[in-house]
Amino acid sequence: MTQKISARETALKVLLAVEEREAYANLALGAVLDKMNPGKLDRAFITELVYGTLRTQNTLDWALSRYLRRSLPELTAAVRNILRLGTYQILFMDRVPDSAAVNESAILARRHGHEGIVKFVNGVLRNLVRGKKQLNYPDPNEDPVQYIALRHSHPAWLVRRWLNDFGFAETEALCAANNQPAPNTVRVNTLKTSAAELIEKLATLGVKATRGQYAVDCLQLQGFVSLGGLAPFKEGLLQAQDESSILVGQAVRPAPGSRVLDVASAPGGKATHLAQLMQNQGVIMALDVHEHKIKLIEENCRRLGVQIVQPVLADARQIPEKYTGWADYVLVDAPCSGLGVLRRRPDARWRKGEEQLAALAELQAQILESAAAVLKPGGVLVYSTCTITCEENLGQVKSFLHKHADFQWESLAELLPDSLDYTATMGRGYLQLLPHIHGLDGFFIARLRKSDNMPLTSQQDLYGRV
Repeated sequence: MTQKISARETALKVLLAVEEREAYANLALGAVLDKMNPGKLDRAFITELVYGTLRTQNTLDWALSRYLRRSLPELTAAVRNILRLGTYQILFMDRVPDSAAVNESAILARRHGHEGIVKFVNGVLRNLVRGKKQLNYPDPNEDPVQYIALRHSHPAWLVRRWLNDFGFAETEALCAANNQPAPNTVRVNTLKTSAAELIEKLATLGVKATRGQYAVDCLQLQGFVSLGGLAPFKEGLLQAQDESSILVGQAVRPAPGSRVLDVASAPGGKATHLAQLMQNQGVIMALDVHEHKIKLIEENCRRLGVQIVQPVLADARQIPEKYTGWADYVLVDAPCSGLGVLRRRPDARWRKGEEQLAALAELQAQILESAAAVLKPGGVLVYSTCTITCEENLGQVKSFLHKHADFQWESLAELLPDSLDYTATMGRGYLQLLPHIHGLDGFFIARLRKSDNMPLTSQQDLYGRV
């Protein structure tokens, strides 16, 4: 068995896990790579095959449909994904010869089917090789939705929605950005080291580290096989965290000694960042509704040397009344549609539907309402998501403010770099990050402050007299 056959077989195994068992691609791929422990080149090849095939699935299926008499859903999952793997190599991997893509796909077909399947796969892919230059995408002027959906492999409902929100040029740029690999970013744990010390230490291990574009204590890493296998990771000198996520912590910036509530906290990336900003002084109550995720928060705190995070198993929509007015800062990093992080989760775009958005917005509103009650007068509430829909972001916060006159926008201008503020909203208290504009994951960040004037009861006059 050659290395390339092994790599393609491994990629097929992950694709089948995603389709048949609804496994998350990153988790299924990570588990397989950890078990196989392939070399750096094979690891990169397998990763590109899996992520590339999933990202471009819409385009692959469209191209294949021109050479199939039966529809793809009529084929077995194995044959369907062997064809997708072969088509991805033929259409998107210039360094793989077409003949190799066809022949290796036929070998996979022999392992997963009979001789008739081998001839079928071989025939379809050879026809695709001969006809690939005649694949004509829809005219963008006549059908912009289908053009972008097929040219950049996104669901049509999503493209239609973004065309309404952003227009043609921005939507195409956004979809193209979603198909680019995301950088490997980490946060320097300044409780244990400095950025300069960590960069030097990583260099001795052959890992290149460069500063992030915007966030303080953010590094981009290249040249490693597994982050979890690096000594600096095991020693708690760094935490895997995207740059947009680090900016959320900067937008909160709690003072040392504060009381902080972090809801939907697992796996604890933001909670441990807040602890770092607080110099391990104060207390952070980290809520999560999933018991197994509470353990992830505890593990990360232990590894990073964080001592002030208290994980609490609780539903953020039903925070006990005893915590009312407890916190100086509240971070609501709300569950969301995740449409801002599609470049990191290549299978996610096919799992989502427009019908899910209303239910998510309702869940966010309930969490925001419950968490806001924990904030003491004069405290700060930061609301964030990793998505780019108005009803989950700006619309959600505006709706909250409409019901809560005791909260007001607070400027982000002194907390985040000016260079992020393309649309001049930070002074008004919010920021929408976009992959095609900022080169970061698509996050929304809003900062509010609760009035320190206690509301009057119906029995009080303007001077507080009953």
